[in-house]
Order: sequence, then C-alpha cells, then structure tokens
Amino acid sequence: MSAWIDSVRDGNGITVLLLLIVAFSMIQGWRRGASRSAGKLVSFLGDALLRIGGLVISIPFTLWLSPKAGEWLGAISALPDRELRFWEQVYYTAVKSLADFPLLRFAVLFMISYGLIVFMLRLLISLIFGGGSLFRSGRETSASLPSRLAGTGIGVLIGAARSMLVIAVLFVWVSLNPDHGFSRYVEASPIYSQGARAVLEPLSGSLVREQLPVFAQSVQDELSGIMERKYEVIDHRIPEGIEQTAAHVVKGASTDKEKARKLYDWVGSRISYDHEKVRLYEEQRIWKEQTPQDTYDTRLGVCIDYARLYAMMARSQDLDVRVVTGRGYNGQGGYGPHAWNEVYLSEEKKWVPLDPTWAQSGDWFNPPRFNETHIKERVF
Repeated sequence: MSAWIDSVRDGNGITVLLLLIVAFSMIQGWRRGASRSAGKLVSFLGDALLRIGGLVISIPFTLWLSPKAGEWLGAISALPDRELRFWEQVYYTAVKSLADFPLLRFAVLFMISYGLIVFMLRLLISLIFGGGSLFRSGRETSASLPSRLAGTGIGVLIGAARSMLVIAVLFVWVSLNPDHGFSRYVEASPIYSQGARAVLEPLSGSLVREQLPVFAQSVQDELSGIMERKYEVIDHRIPEGIEQTAAHVVKGASTDKEKARKLYDWVGSRISYDHEKVRLYEEQRIWKEQTPQDTYDTRLGVCIDYARLYAMMARSQDLDVRVVTGRGYNGQGGYGPHAWNEVYLSEEKKWVPLDPTWAQSGDWFNPPRFNETHIKERVF
C-alpha cells in the first residue's frame, strides 16, 4: 500500500487513473445502496458472460467462414479492362485485400460475426424474459446506512473489475512496445505491475509477451500490403499514350533483356527526381500521391513513381515485371525507404533487378553486388 501512496505522490498517471476508477465505483455503490449495487454487479458479470459467449461462438464460426469467403472474394476481384472511378478503385482495393490477406479477412469477418452474435444473444434473452433483461439492476428508492456501506463494498469489486480491464489493455500495449517510454511509465505504477503479475501473466503465459508481437507484425505486414493492392488496382489499365511511348522505345529490340534495358534507359533519363515532393513529406508529412500517368506527364517523381511507371511500360510490352519496396543505401552509411523493379528475362529464365531512380548516377540495370545497396522487403 505504501508503494501506491508513493506512486500517487510522484504523480504517476496510471496509478491515479486506476484509483479514481475504484473511487468512482465506490461512490456509485454508496449512492445505489446494496440492492441496486448487487444488481449492477450481476449485470456487469452477466454482460461479461454474454460477451464471452459471443467470442466462443464467433471465433470458430469465423475460422470456418474465412476460407470460403476468401475463395468467393478471389472470384469477384478480377479487374475490368477500363478506367476505374474513384469509388470503384476503393471497392476493388478492399476486395483484393480481403481476398489476399487472411488475417485482415479474419479480423473483418470476426468483428461482423461477433457483433451480430452478441446482438442475437441479447435479443434472445430479451424475448425469453419478456422484453426485460436477465441482468437488470435492482431498484431501491431510499437506501439505509448499512445498505449504502454494503453498496460501497460491492462498488469496490466493480471498480476492481473495471481497473483490471484497463490493466489488460495496458498489458497488451506494454507487450507490443516493451521499449517504448510510455511502457516504462506504465510499468512504474505498482497497481499495474501487481495486477499484471498476479492475474494477467499467469493467465496469458507466453501468449501475449512472445506470440502477440509476432502476430502484430504479421498484421502490420498485411496492412502495408493494402497499399500494394491499391497500386495494382490503380495501375492495371495502361493509358494509350504510355503504351505507345513504350512501343516506340523498344522498337527494334528482339529480346526481353533489350526491351527491359531500353525502357530502363528511357525512364531513368526522362524522369527527374522530385525533391519538392520529398521536402513536403519530410517537413509537413504531406504525401503527394500520383499515378504513372502523372509521372509520365510531369516527368517528375520519387522512387515509387519511377518504379510504377517502369512497371506499367514494361507490362505494356508483355514483360513480366515487379515493383520492389525495401531499403536503399543513402550514401551516408545508412539505408532509407526505397523502391525499384525486377524484370523477368525469358531467354535467361531469371529475374534481374534494376533501379531507374538511380539511373542518372550510374548503371543500375542488373549490376554486380546490387543486393549490397538494396535490401528487398516486399514485392508486388
């Protein structure tokens, strides 16, 4: 208890918050009295049981439904061969993301099924009990002193349960971000530390601290992949002007390597690096999104714009091409976010890397030791 007092004196916000939750619940218990407080406790526990029941039903149901939904979404995600309006781009990006990313699909289906199942359980209880609630609080018009004292004790129990819910949320945050300054601040609260150590750690075992960060990283990877699906949707239709230019550029080329090289030279020499776009993002966090058509028209772009334009021109000439995102050497001993391409050479039966963004600084069409300056992370 002395540690709690010292923590309050030190102004630890987590300790103060948790104590205020208990104090607020005690005041509510005093005002309600024993009968209504007991009813509130039963209602609180009943609602918890209802939600647990919803989880028990919705998790296996979602596991069963998700693969079937993935197959169906994959079947309807084919892009039409025409220019898409904005809302069509949003629709197809969402459909392709849900079809391709199982964790994202599971999360969406789970939230929908869980909400519907809990609603149906509440409706069923309401019908069984004649429009009332199984967990309705008792009513007491005037509480006596013993009743108020008993209500205060029940309020302590309710407050402790509410505080434990807050501790559980903080426990997940700390497990995902153990080195974050806020995590250390949370762990400095003796109430949090004791609650997590006594209740949550024994219940969760290694699941939260060891497996949850891995799961969270997988979710983050899938969320990053949504941007890739967005580019696939936006870039699927090749504008006539870009296709004609690409055909003119590769005229006379007889092999995939010659075509890929000519397109690399054209993009690398015709597009200029947009330093203003970088400045806006670094200083004001304003990202100027643009399509390959924008890059083609303005002759300006950053690495992802070079890579997307190259990919579109290459696809228009029947080359298999990828956009690669990862880290590129920054010339100062470190690496920064970067994008480049890989193209498949059918004659050599292999994928080769190329970086049109760096073309004006040297020959970056499948040079030796390319991987020493480029760290591949994702391909689309």
